[in-house]
Amino acid sequence: MKIILTHEVSGLGTAGDVVDVKDGYARNYLVPRGFAIRWTKGGEQDVAQIRRGRKIREIATIEQANEVKGKLEGVKVSLAVRAGEAGRLFGSVTQADVASAIKAAGGPDVDKRRVELGAPIKTLGAHQVSVRLHADVVAKLGIEVVAA
Repeated sequence: MKIILTHEVSGLGTAGDVVDVKDGYARNYLVPRGFAIRWTKGGEQDVAQIRRGRKIREIATIEQANEVKGKLEGVKVSLAVRAGEAGRLFGSVTQADVASAIKAAGGPDVDKRRVELGAPIKTLGAHQVSVRLHADVVAKLGIEVVAA
């Protein structure tokens, strides 16, 4: 099935790309979650609009990505969450939580889909998070999860 991606999907493509995927993957995962729309001849106009929006939001050059990386790595991020007595969290820290904590700490605005958690963060303490700014630039960011 031919689809048009509306968001970046790792391993598949970025917003505005027209890709061919298996019918079940598109029907059951990509389209219901809003990551893609079905391809039509009229949809080609949507592709141009999606690409324009992506161009505005994305970091265009490696120099810009390295500049944002320097800003990110200089920010001390602390995230206050509810936790039990043993230091286990009620739930886990999400990508959106990390992105909003970076913004609150005075860092640059980061899209939550660019934040990569190695494994779910479910304990208090220091954790390492990656932020993929460009295809070739990844910022390593240390965050401190503290009890609220």
